[in-house]
Amino acid sequence: MIDLRSDTVTKPTPGMREAMANAEVGDDVFGEDPTVNALEARLAALFGHEAGLFCPSGTQTNQIAINVHTRPGDEVICEDGAHIYRYEGGGTMATSGCSVKFVPADRGRFTAADVEAAINATDAAYLARTRLVVVENTNNRGGGSIWDLTEVQRIRSMCQRHGLALHLDGARIFNAMAADGRTPLEWGAPFDSISICLSKGLGAPVGSVLVGSAEFIRQARRVRKRLGGGMRQAGILAAAGMYALDHHVARLRYDHTKAKLLADALQQVHAVENVLPVQTNIVVFTLANVLRASELLGKLREEGVLGSEFGTFTVRMVTHMDLNEAEMEQAIAAVQKIGER
Repeated sequence: MIDLRSDTVTKPTPGMREAMANAEVGDDVFGEDPTVNALEARLAALFGHEAGLFCPSGTQTNQIAINVHTRPGDEVICEDGAHIYRYEGGGTMATSGCSVKFVPADRGRFTAADVEAAINATDAAYLARTRLVVVENTNNRGGGSIWDLTEVQRIRSMCQRHGLALHLDGARIFNAMAADGRTPLEWGAPFDSISICLSKGLGAPVGSVLVGSAEFIRQARRVRKRLGGGMRQAGILAAAGMYALDHHVARLRYDHTKAKLLADALQQVHAVENVLPVQTNIVVFTLANVLRASELLGKLREEGVLGSEFGTFTVRMVTHMDLNEAEMEQAIAAVQKIGER
């Protein structure tokens, strides 16, 4: 099967498996795994923060960050397609006891003015205390859209004026940087905390790193333990992340090229009504109402191609390192064949 459901379906390369097999390990709950420690320190320094925390998933790093930044009864500002709201099992509410307020967004991206208008008055005891703003870059439901750093800097300034924390869900932040040419230090500077995923475009099998101040990470480590995220000889997994940083960052732009080829082909398919602009490795398209997403995906499966249903008439396809040119051509041909029936 040609799997375009997500970039999480990638498998470790032979070189990555070798690095995992040879990893130096220790008990990470005691802080004694040298490979985990090296990965945490490397990503923290890369993004200009003091410390890092290796966790099993991006959901956990996001939810730990929310828990440290807030108290029960607080309110988190994001947009209505945000991963922290839609795809993390209600963790913001269940784990941290916070409500969520949505702001208007263009493909997942909002403005400092949008946020400021959503902040609750601090002297209104009947309102939840606004405490945290969450940015997702790239934005998943926005079709892999990239944020404008200048607008993020405006949001940062606004947050500082109002005493709000700012968190980056950077599940695909390396894809964003591969497209916009910004550095990790530039993207790290505006945020109090950042969740950095290694198991998507970078191809590691497991793991995300949360970075922030030393005091923030000290508190985050306690929350990770409470949530069952403390791991023992986790250097085997951290080694995959180290390998990915060494070998898989520069190649991300090829995934973007593949996504744009797919999007260009979809534009010519009769059954496709609209394709969101493609900036990175995610292609989101809407079908004309003569064909439902579930119907298209069922027919594509018969042709050996997998995608994800993103709505009744909406489909997501994600390119990644395990797809070669021949497979992309086959996937494009399958979509064109079914869409023109």
